[in-house]
Amino acid sequence: MINFALMATTIYLVRHGETVDNARQIMQGQTPGELNEQGREQARQVAQRLANEAIDAVVASDLRRAIQTAEIIAVPHHLSVVTTPLLRERDWGSFTGRFIPDLRGEVWPDDIETEDALLHRAQQFLQKMTATYEGKRVVAVGHGIINKAILAVYASCSMREVRRMMNAEVRVLTTTSVAVASARASSSTEATSASAE
Repeated sequence: MINFALMATTIYLVRHGETVDNARQIMQGQTPGELNEQGREQARQVAQRLANEAIDAVVASDLRRAIQTAEIIAVPHHLSVVTTPLLRERDWGSFTGRFIPDLRGEVWPDDIETEDALLHRAQQFLQKMTATYEGKRVVAVGHGIINKAILAVYASCSMREVRRMMNAEVRVLTTTSVAVASARASSSTEATSASAE
């Protein structure tokens, strides 16, 4: 009898370390960003924590702050970093580059990436990881809001139900392509306030 069981993929989902703009409370969105010294130290701590794990691949958003974090984490495993635009932060449109406290109470402009689009991208990311790295252990370095969307798809819940990830926080997901294909992200209302991601 043929065994059709699928091997699970383990994803160590990481938010990038603190950046210069995180500290300044600037909305980064899909700008490159740059780790500050605190962010580099946070990345080194994650690298130390995961140094003895059998990591097969390190994947990152193609934005600089995520790549910098991933490169530090990859060092103990002698791995190069693979980048993907699927892990990019939410596109904050004309809110990008603005001081976050000033945005509270403002009407959201039409050029912000919709939550549906974000959740679709999150599901595409999980599908890609389980198809490409079946049975493997992968570090994936993303951003606050895209990671929240990934966790919502993974848990089949709304983004509002997912606790926000802090800089350099790690959460472990174990999934298969079948589980990802059947995951259905619940629809949710756009949040009324933005946060520094």
